[in-house]
Amino acid sequence: MTKITFVDVTLRDGNHTYRHQFTPQIVSATAVALDKAGVDIIEVGHGDGLGGSCLHVGRAAASDKELLEAACRSVKRARIAILMLPGFGLFRDLEMAAEIGVSVARIASHCTESDVTEQHLRRAKDLGMFAAGYLISAGMATPEKLAEEASKLESYGADYINLAESQGHLVPSEVAARIRAVRKAVKVPIGFHPHNNLGLAIGNILAALDEGATYVDGSLKGFGGGAGNAQTEVAIAALRRAGYELNSDIFGIMDAADVFSREVAPQPMPVIDNDSILMGYANVYGGYVHPIKHAAERYGCDARELVVRLGKRKVVAAQEDVVIEEAQKLASERSIAVADMS
Repeated sequence: MTKITFVDVTLRDGNHTYRHQFTPQIVSATAVALDKAGVDIIEVGHGDGLGGSCLHVGRAAASDKELLEAACRSVKRARIAILMLPGFGLFRDLEMAAEIGVSVARIASHCTESDVTEQHLRRAKDLGMFAAGYLISAGMATPEKLAEEASKLESYGADYINLAESQGHLVPSEVAARIRAVRKAVKVPIGFHPHNNLGLAIGNILAALDEGATYVDGSLKGFGGGAGNAQTEVAIAALRRAGYELNSDIFGIMDAADVFSREVAPQPMPVIDNDSILMGYANVYGGYVHPIKHAAERYGCDARELVVRLGKRKVVAAQEDVVIEEAQKLASERSIAVADMS
């Protein structure tokens, strides 16, 4: 059966849920446990990737360097990865990461804008890193468009293409169509990064693997943006049940999940609540859970109406200003409606 490379993103995507407050201690303890469990690649950093710590999307509790050093010191076998969005992350950030010992760079862009990754992918390769082209919000583009963008990433030197279904919006047949189209367009391996807003993360992984994907992303306890990622320990059990070959040990990954839970206690684990369901349904990026709730409270508007508005605007990552703008519009419209009734 096909060998699967498992990428655990708890210590990067999970930082969204923890409001970017992961410490070197949390990173170290979790990385040790993931390494013991046989996870192949451990992604670490600010929720928005290398260089992401800023007022616009959230200040981190520790620097990229501190978190990456903690991770690299803590593993014996697993490879440490970073996610990088050009514009947040700079060449010097990549160089710092490579010098510390990070060996995997996942260079990300919105799913229709892979052109912006070319220089960063080439620089990562020059630094000797294993480089992935990472397409965010894959549910916002057609299979044909994703295939076109994936071909560009391959031409830039990407070692594999990762499709991130960032909103938890797609159903298995839609995931299969996208992986199938990309598979026909490129020769490099394909990976898949699901979210669980509609409870379909594991099913979507299986659909992706059926169409030839060989890299899978997950997070311990599902700790990630929105309703969370595919739960690593569930994914590994399901993949083994389906007959796929993995390096990860089921008991070990359960132990790692317990270690992580203790490190972030009393932080609750992600659940599929009403807001998350609506965000998945409306195709809104999961990293906006907290900004939407805060904006709704601040401006006295209905968070559900705000989610629907953002879906219609087709917001993408790092557009927190649009969340505020739409919340203000809703509040203003509500005030006018109340005034008209009086």
